Amino acid sequence: MTSGPDGYPFDGPSAYPAAEIAQAWQRERPGTPTDSIEIVTPLWRLAKLFADDRRRVLSDLGVDPATLDLLSVLRRAGKPYELTTRELSRRTLVTAGAISQRVARAEESGLVTRRTATDGSRAVLVTLTEAGHDLIERTVDQVLTRESELVASLTPAHREVLAGQLQELLGQVQRLARKPSSGV
Repeated sequence: MTSGPDGYPFDGPSAYPAAEIAQAWQRERPGTPTDSIEIVTPLWRLAKLFADDRRRVLSDLGVDPATLDLLSVLRRAGKPYELTTRELSRRTLVTAGAISQRVARAEESGLVTRRTATDGSRAVLVTLTEAGHDLIERTVDQVLTRESELVASLTPAHREVLAGQLQELLGQVQRLARKPSSGV
């Protein structure tokens, strides 16, 4: 990893603690709000580390994250492991076009089937195949075991508190992110 004249690393997540980053901005730009840095910066870093680690695990298993997402949503739906493309889009938080592409790739691999609903609607139903079910069963245990290892330093009580706080923050950010920033 290379660094600039101030020692700030250019590659990978910074080793600078968020408090140091906030203090530097307070010094350089007095009056600029820096209270979010010690929360947002570690969250960004954690998100990157978790995503990178998950990608490595999935790569070792021969599964891409988008396929895992699709198969997971279908598996969690319960028998008959079938949802409409609209419901898949809603549950995965991706566009209808992205779901269509994911379904097409999974269908080509024999992991799902799709068909038009028989209720007279124009809905498209996507169903997990036996091969898709087998793949998600093998994959989910390994992914969740690895992610459990990553948070093992937290006690069950700390996990519960943190999960609640993160859910509360997520809800607030989702509400505020839909509104224009007051600083712009």
